[in-house]
Amino acid sequence: MVNEQTNTPIRLYMFQSGILKCKKNNIHMNADPIPYEIPVPWFLITHPKGNVIIDGGNAVEVAHDPFKHWGEIANVYWPVMKPEEGVEAALQQIGISKESVRYVLQSHLHLDHTGAIGRFPSAIHVVQRNEYEYAFTPDWFAAGGYIRNDFDKPGLHWMFLDGKHTDDFDLYGDGTIRIFFTPGHSPGHQSFLITLPSGQKFLLTVDAAYTLEHWNEKSLPGFLASAVDTVRSVRKLHWIAEREEAKEVTGHDPDAWSSFLKAPLYYE
Repeated sequence: MVNEQTNTPIRLYMFQSGILKCKKNNIHMNADPIPYEIPVPWFLITHPKGNVIIDGGNAVEVAHDPFKHWGEIANVYWPVMKPEEGVEAALQQIGISKESVRYVLQSHLHLDHTGAIGRFPSAIHVVQRNEYEYAFTPDWFAAGGYIRNDFDKPGLHWMFLDGKHTDDFDLYGDGTIRIFFTPGHSPGHQSFLITLPSGQKFLLTVDAAYTLEHWNEKSLPGFLASAVDTVRSVRKLHWIAEREEAKEVTGHDPDAWSSFLKAPLYYE
């Protein structure tokens, strides 16, 4: 069990579980289909009430055999990943025990965000209810993005949020981790505002805006469930960033991502 209270400092670590090779039009709607590579970020927030993982990146299984684990979608998004970039190995490298992880927060359940599910015995998995339900019965055009073996596992502890009714959900009640409903990329997507003891704030947009072109409203994503919801969620995130004076961290931007500290370095 996770201790209710420890001397663990509050820190934000940023990790990367390899890259995805794809085409630019997969990321930016109507772009030329030229080769394009995107990073696959995930995050750890250490906290005295229990450590928190956001997403976990790719499942480590794709480091060994992408087609076996993902099937034909690997022809569209080809993962390049080392086993040591899997979430369990990455945490071990910085001295974080599996038992210390109290929550796994899921922005959504697409294949490059489900690497932590079921790997932490004490974890409660937090997801939007409509995202969880949609993942089991997605529309035909979205089915390739959901790998059921990643999230349909026995014995998991799930906590479901409910769209606008639980918007701006404060995980620990201390303002460190707040969860916002940002649908569009998927029906139940959510983003995260992290506030650190120093006063630094990071808005993890994840795939609500996965590049700066999306963030700056210069293009639509190459994949989305709803164009209208996507645009409105970006506007909502701008409002949050401006109000909170937070730095946006887009989901897969190959240029912007390089500007942030990566684990074992951290923000506090």
